[in-house]
Amino acid sequence: MPRPSPTTTAARRGRPGYDQEAVLRRAIDLFNRRGYDGTSVGDLARELGLTKSAIYHHFPSKAHLLQAALDEALDALTAVIDTAARAEQGGGTAYERLEEAVRGSVVVLVEHLPAVTLLLRVRGNSEAEQEALRRRRRIDAALAGLVRAAAQEGALRTDIPPDLAARLLFGMVNSLVEWYRPEGRYDAAAIAEAVTTLAFDGLAPRGE
Repeated sequence: MPRPSPTTTAARRGRPGYDQEAVLRRAIDLFNRRGYDGTSVGDLARELGLTKSAIYHHFPSKAHLLQAALDEALDALTAVIDTAARAEQGGGTAYERLEEAVRGSVVVLVEHLPAVTLLLRVRGNSEAEQEALRRRRRIDAALAGLVRAAAQEGALRTDIPPDLAARLLFGMVNSLVEWYRPEGRYDAAAIAEAVTTLAFDGLAPRGE
């Protein structure tokens, strides 16, 4: 009886080379394409050419995959806020901290595009999603606080309420998930410069 070829044996066992990070990348891609609720661990296993037990070797459950994906985006965005807080301790103005926060948010979105895209789509249908929404609200509140502080400094126009300005400003940043593609002509630095120029020129105090 002929012995199975190495190629046949490898195919049954799944393609090699998928570590935890690679599994997470593919899971995020599937969640974004099919929706979290519409994706099963079996779907992910078929996508990778692995068994479900191989997936569970890296992540105990689908919920753990979602948690890791959302934490990736939220941890990076929280780091932007923490950087702005440290700038305040160093004597930076609210306007400077706000501008840096906007630039940092753009960079995070570009560098973690799939994870941030997933974050912006969660609706609180699971415990992990509910916690992600709570963390996102804290980030949004901190950014809105920077807008209010910059307005109080006189660095922003006063005819637009700070809360509305904050929503519009970060709505523009978040909209990047709808059209930005890594293979496009603009890198993170160019997009961050364009966003801050458009936003802060528009929010600058108006002359009498």
